[in-house]
Amino acid sequence: MKNLLLIGLSFLIFSCQKEVRKEDASVEKTCDTASGKKLEMYQMSEMALLMEQMYVDNKRLKERIISGDTIGTFPKHFLKIHTAAMTDESENDDFFKEQAAKYIKSQQMIYEDPKNAKEHFNNGVDACLNCHEQKCGGPIPRIKKLYIKK
Repeated sequence: MKNLLLIGLSFLIFSCQKEVRKEDASVEKTCDTASGKKLEMYQMSEMALLMEQMYVDNKRLKERIISGDTIGTFPKHFLKIHTAAMTDESENDDFFKEQAAKYIKSQQMIYEDPKNAKEHFNNGVDACLNCHEQKCGGPIPRIKKLYIKK
């Protein structure tokens, strides 16, 4: 039974092939299923990729703040929040822009005022939550884990 499962998974994995979409020249993977249907794998938007990177960067920053390590310098790639392409461009409205500005200001304050880094860090987490409560609630549980307990 175990071997049959491994063979089935191997078939699914090795039947994947790269396919270029002509309209935007982006590469996506497709897989042929046993029923002959093609499954398209989700391709993250530029904004989603940026937010994933910001999450990872903030997890590391949180640990540095908690342990009292050197904070470092503000990650300039965070500024792409103002220009990164979203899955749905209509979401890039005034509310999003306001929350993004609050988030960036909080992040910059961590580096400008490291004595109050915990407060500034948590303010940045607040900005994330405020936006995600209105726009896309999926990552809220992950975002809440970023808070630094006082």
